[in-house]
Amino acid sequence: QVQLVESGGGLVQPGGSLRLSCAASGNIFSILAMGWYRQAPGKQRELVAVHASGGNTNYGDSVKGRFTISRDNGKNTVYLQMNSLKLEDTAVYYCTAEINTARGLVPYDYWGQGTQVTVTS
Repeated sequence: QVQLVESGGGLVQPGGSLRLSCAASGNIFSILAMGWYRQAPGKQRELVAVHASGGNTNYGDSVKGRFTISRDNGKNTVYLQMNSLKLEDTAVYYCTAEINTARGLVPYDYWGQGTQVTVTS
């Protein structure tokens, strides 16, 4: 069993900042990519940021320059620092991780339960 547990969501005013965390635990052999997606009401889930195991990062166009993804491999944790938040950043943010549970197996994408981020004045 593998679990991803997110934390750090909440209410913030426009222009404010939040930091999300996501810790992976359980039967983990190795973790490849870790990242964040979000889904606003009535919209499709979209990429926010992804951090590959080699260090490469990729961001959705709408968050470039404002959000920063980082990772602590020793803690199996990924972070999302969100600055200059806008009303349109309001969404449920989901953590995802590409995890091998044993050597030689095909990695599987695991998802967290989601954490609500609400930007409101």
